[in-house]
Amino acid sequence: MLYEKNIFQKDYRKVDVRFGLCYPNIYRTAMSSMGYNILYNLINEREDTWCERIIYPNIKSIESNTPLKHFDIISFTIQFEEDYFNLLEILRDTEIPLKRENRSENDPLIIAGGPCVSANPMPLSDYIDLFVIGEGERTINELLDVYQNSGKDLKNFLDIDGIYIPEFNNKTRISIVENLDETYHITQPIISKSDDEDYQSIFNNSIMLNVSRGCTRGCRFCMAGYLYRPMRETNWKKLIDIALENRKNTGLNKITLIGAAVSDYSNLEKLIKGLEEEGFQISTPSLRIESITRTTLESLKKSGLKTITLAPESICHLRKVINKDILEEKIFTVIRDAVELDFNIKLYFLIGIPGESFDDVGELCEYMKKIADMHKNPKRVKFSVNPVIPKPHTPLQWEGYDFKDIKKKTRYIKKEMKDYNIKCESPKKGLIQYILSCGDRAVSTLIEKSLTKQPTLKEWRELTPDYDIDDLLPWSNIDTGINERFLKNEHKRLRNLKQTPWCGTAPCYNCGACEK
Repeated sequence: MLYEKNIFQKDYRKVDVRFGLCYPNIYRTAMSSMGYNILYNLINEREDTWCERIIYPNIKSIESNTPLKHFDIISFTIQFEEDYFNLLEILRDTEIPLKRENRSENDPLIIAGGPCVSANPMPLSDYIDLFVIGEGERTINELLDVYQNSGKDLKNFLDIDGIYIPEFNNKTRISIVENLDETYHITQPIISKSDDEDYQSIFNNSIMLNVSRGCTRGCRFCMAGYLYRPMRETNWKKLIDIALENRKNTGLNKITLIGAAVSDYSNLEKLIKGLEEEGFQISTPSLRIESITRTTLESLKKSGLKTITLAPESICHLRKVINKDILEEKIFTVIRDAVELDFNIKLYFLIGIPGESFDDVGELCEYMKKIADMHKNPKRVKFSVNPVIPKPHTPLQWEGYDFKDIKKKTRYIKKEMKDYNIKCESPKKGLIQYILSCGDRAVSTLIEKSLTKQPTLKEWRELTPDYDIDDLLPWSNIDTGINERFLKNEHKRLRNLKQTPWCGTAPCYNCGACEK
C-alpha cells in the first residue's frame, strides 16, 4: 500500500497538455532523483499542463491511472544506461510503436533527458523524437510553449537551447542552470509512505536540499564532472530558508544535502551549523575525502548520520592516472576520524584504470584489508569495487574496456577479499554499460533484441567501440562546453601521471566550461 502527500491533482478537461513524466526504473530510485522531482513540481506549476508520473514497470500514471499512450508528451528521465532496456519495454507494453519512423500524428511526442543521453543520445536515437541535453528545468518551459503553439512539428524545437533532434542530427550545446539561487527549488516535495521497501525512496522521510551542481575536481573518469561544469552553489542562507519552508509544508525534520561535491561546498560548516540551530538532522550521500574535516564529521554524527561514503578509487600511483591524487595521510586521517566517531564506512574503488597491472590489484587488496582492519569490527567497513567505464566527453573516451582483464582481476579480488565485506560489479555488466555509454546507433539493435531474447556475450563484444584519438566520435554534435583540445591534453597527461589542479585552487586552465 502506497500513500503519498503533496501530489498534484488536476481536472484533465481544464488543461491543454497532459505530460507523462516517465522514469524507467523502480519507484524507490525514481523518487530519490532530485531532477525527476524538480521537473514534476515545476511543470505542474503551469496552469495549462498536468504532469503525472509513470514509473517502471507500470504503464499507467500514479495520479489518475491513465495509460501512457493517452498522454500528449512522454518524457523519460534516464539516470542509468541499463534503463534503456526498460524504456523500450515501457513503449512496447503501452502499444506505442518503438521506432520514431513508425509513429503517427496520433502518438505522443517522445522526449528524453538525463546525464546518459545528454552525453551520448545515439543508442536511443531511433526511438526518441527529441533529447533535452543538460539540466531540464532550464529548457522544459520553453519546450512546452513551443508545443502549445506548434504541436509536434519537430523543426520548431530546433531554436531551443539544449535540444538534439535525431531526425535532423543537429549540433547542440548543453543547457545548464547558471545561478542556483535563482533556479527552481522544491518547497513542497512528495512525501510517500509504504510498508513495501520498493516504494520507499532512498532518502525516505527526508528533505532534499540542492546544495550545488557540477564539480571541477577533474577526475578523468567522471562524466558528470565534465558535463555539468562549472561548479555552482546555492547560498547557504537561502538553503536554510528553503529547508524551513519544506518543514512547514511536510513536517519533516531530516535534511539530505544533494550535490556532485557536497563537501566542496564553500560554506558547508556554516550550512550544517545553521541547520542544526533550526533543529534539523543532516545527512549526505557522499563526501570528498580531500575536503572533509573532523569538524564536519562531528557535526554530521551529532545530527544523526550513521554511515559515511568515501571514494579513494585506487592505490596511490593509479590515483594520479585519473587525476585524483589524494594524499595517503589525508585518506587515513579521515578514516581514522570516522572510526573514532563510530561511523559505518562505505568505500568505492575502481579496477581497470589505464596502465593498471595485476600486481597493482594485489596491492589494492592489501590496501583494502588495511583500511578494514582499522575498525574494531571490519565488517562495518563495506567495499564496492567497480570496473572503470570509459564515458563520452571525458579524457577516457578513447580508452577501451578489456573484458578478459577485468574478469580475471575481479575473480582474484573476490577470492583474496572473501573474509571482508565486499561487492564486485559484474565484468559483463560493465562491458554492456560501456557499449551503451560509448556506442553508436548500431547499439539499438541489441537494446531492441533484448525485449524478446537475451543477447549473447559474443553479440555484445562484437559492438565494443574502439576509437582512436582523431576519430569522429558518435556524440560529436553534442557540445558540452569542454573543448576537444583540453580533453586530448588530459588524455596525454594521464599517460604521464601528470595532475591537473582543481579549479578551486589553481589558475584557470581554459577547459571551456566557463564560456558556456
